[in-house]
Amino acid sequence: MGQAAAGNLTDPRAVARGTSTLTTAVATIPTDLQYTKDHEYVKAADDQGVVTIGITDYAQGELGDIVYVELPKVGASFGAHDVFGTVEAVKAVSELFSPVAGEIVAINERLDKEPALVNTDPYGDGWMIKVRVAGGTDDLMSADAYRTLIGG
Repeated sequence: MGQAAAGNLTDPRAVARGTSTLTTAVATIPTDLQYTKDHEYVKAADDQGVVTIGITDYAQGELGDIVYVELPKVGASFGAHDVFGTVEAVKAVSELFSPVAGEIVAINERLDKEPALVNTDPYGDGWMIKVRVAGGTDDLMSADAYRTLIGG
């Protein structure tokens, strides 16, 4: 995560994927995702109504080196804003809040052995859970709103 001037910069990796990214002095914020005030992101639903959830670049940067991630079991159900797990860093342990209501259909098992993926690739290999959404996603923020929240 490099330093960037204020404004919208495009991440060349995002262009290759056909998305754009807002880069601030504090975080990379892909514009094709939605966000929560608790610093989780939601990747759009697939054709089965399943979204991918993880923590943002800003959150992993604030936590520091992540050494352990506790995730729920597949089949567990959560309401929006319910705690679904924890992330342990050298500095602190933080709860993870579900941005949407639904059932866990997959967890990122790689995080058991490679929790640092959350630091190195929070929007890619560092994803945490996949949820079949039950209800809406109206409480989520756009990339611009999230950037304003974190002061970018």
